[in-house]
Amino acid sequence: MIDLETRYQTILLESPADGVIQVTLNRPDRLNAMTVTMFDELESVARAVGDDRDVRVMVLTGAGKAFCAGYDLDEAEELASLPALGMLDRQERAARALSAVRAVPVPVIAAVNGPAAGGGLSLALMADIRLGSPAAKFNAAFVRIGLSAGDLGASWLLPRLIGPSAAAEIGFTGRMVEADEAERLGLLNRVTGADDLLDQTLTMAGQICANSPGGIRISKRALQANMEVTSFAAALELENRGQALLTRCDDMTEALQAFKAKRAPNFSGR
Repeated sequence: MIDLETRYQTILLESPADGVIQVTLNRPDRLNAMTVTMFDELESVARAVGDDRDVRVMVLTGAGKAFCAGYDLDEAEELASLPALGMLDRQERAARALSAVRAVPVPVIAAVNGPAAGGGLSLALMADIRLGSPAAKFNAAFVRIGLSAGDLGASWLLPRLIGPSAAAEIGFTGRMVEADEAERLGLLNRVTGADDLLDQTLTMAGQICANSPGGIRISKRALQANMEVTSFAAALELENRGQALLTRCDDMTEALQAFKAKRAPNFSGR
């Protein structure tokens, strides 16, 4: 079980609804910029969420006016002075943290409440679903500080999400993508109202929680894994194994009976 009383330096944990854990980046005075401490805490929290079978959805958001402004520039000044292996270690710690968020076995919804820049963009990409307020905006700020837009998974995830040409333009220019454009591109699933981002996020989380826990976990596994397989046959093989496994779980039987009890009389669809 996740201990909501655990105190972190850069993160707040709360449970706004049954089965939902909200992880809030909590450095509002620095626009929730990332630090080594934040990377370590994000990785720890993500692994704890994955181990807690009572958690059905994880919500990720930022405190204050920003989602995440990317790597803290005060720490970034140290990077050029680090030895090569020291820089590699720093980079790998950051990559482990974001990979752990993506690997959380339940759906992750990013509630993007403001700017998501650089590593903040990469962090938003780790979520399965992204909702944004009108204040949400994104940029691949890496090139603006002399680094590559190929950072923390962005070069793999962004082209798959919005297409290679759009990803190239955003990556090469470092320009800001406002909320409405992000929605058109598919970077955001939806732009919410100015004041109801978390309400809409929790409504969606509730819709997810209403479904079979095992079915949702296996669905996430299939959707992620089949982005990487090289053939339709391999995708079918993974799907077939997942369905066979789920028919041996109690919650499949319970979910089927509940669905049959409330379905419309003329609806026979699977």
